Amino acid sequence: MYSAVPAPQRRDFISVTLSPGEAAGAGGYNNSKAWRRRSCWRKWKQLSRLQRSVILFLFAFLAVCGVISYTNMGEQWKSLTNKSSEDLKPEPEIPGLKPANPAVLPAPQKADANLGDYKELSPQKHPKPVHVRRGPPNLQIRPPRREARLQTQDDAGRAKEEPHPADKEEKTEKSVISWRGAVIEPDQSTEPPSSKIKEPEKPSSLEGEDQKEPVPINERQMAVIEAFRHAWKGYKEFAWGHDELKPLSKSYSEWFGLGLTLIDALDTMWILGLKEEFEEARKWVATDLLFDKNVDVNLFESTIRILGGLLSTYHLSGDSLFLEKAKDIGNRLMPAFNTPSKIPYSDVNIGRGTAHPPRWTSDSTVAEVTSIQLEFRELSRLTRDEKFKKAVDEVMKHVHALSGKNDGLVPMFINTNSGQFTHLGVYTLGARADSYYEYLLKQWIQGGKQENELLEDYMRAIEGVKKHLLQRSQPKKLTFVGEFAHGHFSAKMDHLVCFLPGTLALGAHNGLTAHHMELAKALIETCYQMYAQVETGLSPEIVHFNLHAQKGRKDVEIKPADRHNLLRPETVESLFYLYRFTGDKKYQDWGWEILQNFNKYTRVSTGGYTSINNVQNPSNPEPRDKMESFFLGETLKYMFLLFSDDVDLINLDKYVFNTEAHPLPIWAPA
Repeated sequence: MYSAVPAPQRRDFISVTLSPGEAAGAGGYNNSKAWRRRSCWRKWKQLSRLQRSVILFLFAFLAVCGVISYTNMGEQWKSLTNKSSEDLKPEPEIPGLKPANPAVLPAPQKADANLGDYKELSPQKHPKPVHVRRGPPNLQIRPPRREARLQTQDDAGRAKEEPHPADKEEKTEKSVISWRGAVIEPDQSTEPPSSKIKEPEKPSSLEGEDQKEPVPINERQMAVIEAFRHAWKGYKEFAWGHDELKPLSKSYSEWFGLGLTLIDALDTMWILGLKEEFEEARKWVATDLLFDKNVDVNLFESTIRILGGLLSTYHLSGDSLFLEKAKDIGNRLMPAFNTPSKIPYSDVNIGRGTAHPPRWTSDSTVAEVTSIQLEFRELSRLTRDEKFKKAVDEVMKHVHALSGKNDGLVPMFINTNSGQFTHLGVYTLGARADSYYEYLLKQWIQGGKQENELLEDYMRAIEGVKKHLLQRSQPKKLTFVGEFAHGHFSAKMDHLVCFLPGTLALGAHNGLTAHHMELAKALIETCYQMYAQVETGLSPEIVHFNLHAQKGRKDVEIKPADRHNLLRPETVESLFYLYRFTGDKKYQDWGWEILQNFNKYTRVSTGGYTSINNVQNPSNPEPRDKMESFFLGETLKYMFLLFSDDVDLINLDKYVFNTEAHPLPIWAPA
């Protein structure tokens, strides 16, 4: 018998069949990339043709969208990156120029007391600098720390609110002014002048913690300092506290009895670094300058010399004494505006508070009533009293709307009763009209380039000059500005007209057409020739130009009544502007020649300089025994600035000069 055999247990199996290729491969499934790619491809092949086409279309669409988005974002990112890098980079330098700094000059450092007598220096194009550490005063380069922190916070806030570049460009285009080919970009960072006078920043003479290294004074600047000291020596010894020095008779002459020469020279001493002389003059202002006196003063002359000089010195020194004196004289001049037409009278009695026109006429000259605006506007800004600015602004608005102009050119006289131009048909850029044109541009600059009526009048006037007054002489084809009277052209040009090259250059520097700079260069050449073609190398008061070539005749002719020289500043003023904006050394050389000739023919050995009667007689120039206050206030100041290569010594992006060379600040946001 067989024994019972137990039934076997049931087992389940899964059968997997591998192809030879797979078995011989990597040893089966191993999750490798190659295996996954083959698996995806197998899935792809299982899709229908329609499904595959839809998927391919979606991928292509997404790729195109991605490329477009990347391009747009790349351009925006690039523009932002460039903007940031440009903000970090310094502005490109014009030859001879540096970036602008805050407009406050530190206290003048003591000038070298051992200069000795003037020694004639040979002309040279590249004078070696004299490394005198005291140097001219330099501008502050940094604000106090608290202000710096506030500035940083403001900058950060502005960065957050920065508009899209396209939006910003659109806004800029709307504000561009075009005038007969001139395109002006208004300063976007400058506030428009408001009828409401905001509180100005208080000037400070304290130096910043990180003061910029002083620029050494060169030999030519030292010669100017010596000339100033020589003139000051004569004034101090023979005319102290009086209006003008008479150097030959060792006495003085009075005009207003207000120490005109001293006040005119205050800011010049500060800029030249003459600390001892400045302190001595300040004491006189504090103790002896009194305006409560029964005396008639000319509104224009007292505004540009006294009010302008006090305001300028206040801004440079930060000394409130000068502001208080400026307020006093400003208030005493206001009765001049009490006329039926609001066109001011020419004369004011500052003690009695009365005003009147000249005894022989009821007219005022156009230049006088339209060249007091810079000073009165600044006085309003400092005092927050609108009456000063309102009075002079009304004059400009009235003149702007007047008929009687000829392509922007104005007559020389205006009636204080009717408010209308008189003596119609006579147009000049010389005496009685000159500074009207100068102050159109300078008010526009002072107010932050926002007052478009002023700019329009200025641009129209320059076009009128080109159309009616511009001619060329023979034989050198010098471009000059003549006069136009009742339809007839006269080839007469006052030395006063030599302010125009500097004004044109200043306008071009502030964004006006480049043609103005080219005209400025041509005219300054003419003004230089008014010196170079004369026997003494000094210009007469008036010249006539030859319009027809004749053998043996120069371009410049001088009549006996016009051959005097009053130590005027206009040519040196324009040389300063041209050198500052172009860096061309020839302008410094021309100024150096003029200074040498002043020393040769007008210097008085006992102290001072004198105007002369005959620039055509080197052996006897016939001294007139009078040193005008503007020789110290303007001529020597512009000489010193001309010979300096430091743009921060009265930076023209921070200051605008009045017509007596007193720098006043350009209005800008704090």
